This record gives sequence, structure tokens and C-alpha cells, in this order.
Amino acid sequence: MRETIVVMGGGAAGFFGAITCAENNPTAQVILLEKTTKLLSKVRVSGGGRCNVTHHCFNPTQLAQFYPRGGKFLKNLFKSFGAAETVAWFQNRNVLLHTEPDGRMFPVTNDSDTIVNCLLQAAQKANITVETSLGVEKILPVFTAALPHFNLQLSNGKTLTANKVLITTGGAPKLESYQWLKDLGLHIQEPVPSLFTFNVPGSPLQELAGVAVPKAKVKIVGQQLENEGPLLITHWGFSGPAVLKLSAWGARLLQQLSYQFTILINWVPEHTEESLRAALMQYRHEFARRNVAAHPMFQLPQRLWKALINLAGINDQVKWAELPAKNQNKLLEQLHRAPFTVRGKTTFKEEFVTCGGVDVNELDPKTMQSKKIPGLYLAGEILDVDGVTGGFNFQAAWTTAFLAGKAMATN
Repeated sequence: MRETIVVMGGGAAGFFGAITCAENNPTAQVILLEKTTKLLSKVRVSGGGRCNVTHHCFNPTQLAQFYPRGGKFLKNLFKSFGAAETVAWFQNRNVLLHTEPDGRMFPVTNDSDTIVNCLLQAAQKANITVETSLGVEKILPVFTAALPHFNLQLSNGKTLTANKVLITTGGAPKLESYQWLKDLGLHIQEPVPSLFTFNVPGSPLQELAGVAVPKAKVKIVGQQLENEGPLLITHWGFSGPAVLKLSAWGARLLQQLSYQFTILINWVPEHTEESLRAALMQYRHEFARRNVAAHPMFQLPQRLWKALINLAGINDQVKWAELPAKNQNKLLEQLHRAPFTVRGKTTFKEEFVTCGGVDVNELDPKTMQSKKIPGLYLAGEILDVDGVTGGFNFQAAWTTAFLAGKAMATN
């Protein structure tokens, strides 16, 4: 008897799981249901429309360290299907990836449509039935000794019977969005936002929107939370990997703080306070007659340097030889630990990532099958698994979906 396998969700994990299942069991009827009109929407917009497919980290143990939640769970999974296997999967379908200096991997075309088309073509070749504007309203497991199955109540009023179901409907911002999964008896970790930018109303650097520094350290005052990396000044506050990664590691704590906290930015993290003080003294000695504001130190952008000079109370016309000691100390403070008051966050709906979801302890890590409900599988962002920015969330989707798809095809 031909098996019917239903995949819920037309995103990265949904397509990858469906394709893997259909390729490993060509006799199965694999049906992919997407409740909206759009397929692979996150794939299309990720990486600024280039699609950050994965990260060039081929060691499973090291790769797992980029996940604030779920890293321990993923470590063994990556041994079966990690970043190297993802690169090979796409290469086998004539999609080559290139690595950027920070380790992020993109298609050589730098166009997300390359990944979208690859997945759509693979699904078509594997004879997967893809339905849009059709969601599942309710899952009703039917446990019989002969053949356990599921009756799926669809949004069009019809009922579809499936032997196995893979849920890849993505993360959701509110706990009530997971009620249908709680009704199945699954344990849900409360969802909170991850990977968000910091809002700093009235920031003295507001006019510098668009200015970026290649490396800065951002620390949350009063907490053991800090991160170092590229930083972008925006018209609403701060963004860039340094902030996004910090928000991921601190997702639950920052939510408890109601996104109201103070950060300290070290614009020259390669320096200790002592070495920074020594560098300022040496510069003052060597360039005594040079205008302080006119020549930035530490390769900082001119506009940022001038803003920090002004925040230190230094007149634009002052020369290094004339700089009062108290203003030099203030400049050191602005360079080493400039304070900013964060009042809120900004998340981008198209690339929304949640911390929270289905507890991974609910699943068999080898198959992604529910321990409570045979035949029910889960993969992707619906799980309480999330990575920092850099291709890690897609990698978790590829990995969990591959294992689920293979298990559905062979079990």
C-alpha cells in the first residue's frame, strides 16, 4: 500500500524534508502544504536577498557552539548531516557556494533565487505535490494496531489522511500560536524574539546612520553578556553582528528586562584600558601640533571619531598639545566604554527568528520523530533551537529536516 506523507510548511525545512523523503522513498506520495500563497519566503529574503545558506564550519562540535539554544542537541545531528553535507547536497544539484571572509556561505550567483529554484526543481523532480493557500487546522492522530495514521483537517474544510506528518511551520512570536501542538501533548518552551537590533531613542550618534566599524565590543551593564564583531550605527540605534549575536545569547534575559538596559560600547576592543591610555599619550606626544578632531585614531571612521570627540567635550579646533587631561580621560571613556541607553528592539518580520518552540527533549534525535506520537516528525524553527546570525539557522533547518525526511522514508 502506498504511503501518504504530509509535510506542513513551505519553507526551507519543509522543502528539504519533503525532498529527502521523496528521494529516499520514490513510491511514497509526498504532499507539501503551505497555508500562505508564498513558498520559501525566508529563503528569498535572507542575507539581503543573497541567501546565507550555511557557515563554513565543518567540525560538528565547533558548529554546535553557535547555537544559544539547541547546540547540545544538534552536535550529534551535525555528524550525520552538517555544513559539509549541505555544501555537497547543493553542489550535487549544480549549485556552488562561496565562502566570505567571516565564514558565511552564499551561492556563487549571490542570488537567493538560485537556492529557491534548486529546491523547487528538486521537489518537482521527486514528484512532490505542492499545495499553497492550504493549511492544516487540526491534527487528529488515529492509533490502531494495524496502521497508525493521522486525519488532517484542512483549511478548505476537507480531511486528508496521512501515514506520517512532518511539521515545519516555523517559529511564532506568541505562546498561543503553539496551542495546537500543546493539544497534541507536546511541551513548548515559551517563544521570545532572538536576533534583534537595539533601539536607542535620542542617540547622540543618530546622525551617523550607516556608519559601520569592522570590530567593536558590546556589553550589557550588570550582566555577564558581551559580544565582539562588526557594528552598524542605524537611525534607530545599533545593529550588525555584534548586536544581533548578543541579542541571541541574551534573548530570554533581555526579554525579562523588557528590553530596557544600558550597553557599553568599546570601539577599540583590541586595546585594554592601559594600552589605550598609552596609545593616546604617544599620539599626543608625536602629533602635538595636529588637530585632535581632524585625524582619527585607530582607523575609526572620520564621522564617528568626530562624534566621540564632541561627546568628550573636545572643541573641534583643539590641538593635541592643548588638550586638557580631563578631556583626554573623557575621550578614553568614549572609546573604551561609551554608554547608551537601550529602550526597545527592532525585529524584521521577514527574517524573524524565535528562541523557543517545541522542546527538543520531545524528539528522538536520530529521526526527529516525536517520542509520544509515532509517525509525527518536527524540524526547523518550530523547535526550541536557534543560532546566531551567519547561516546557522538555515543549517539547523537543513539538518533536522534531512534526518526527518530520511527517517520518514525508511521507517
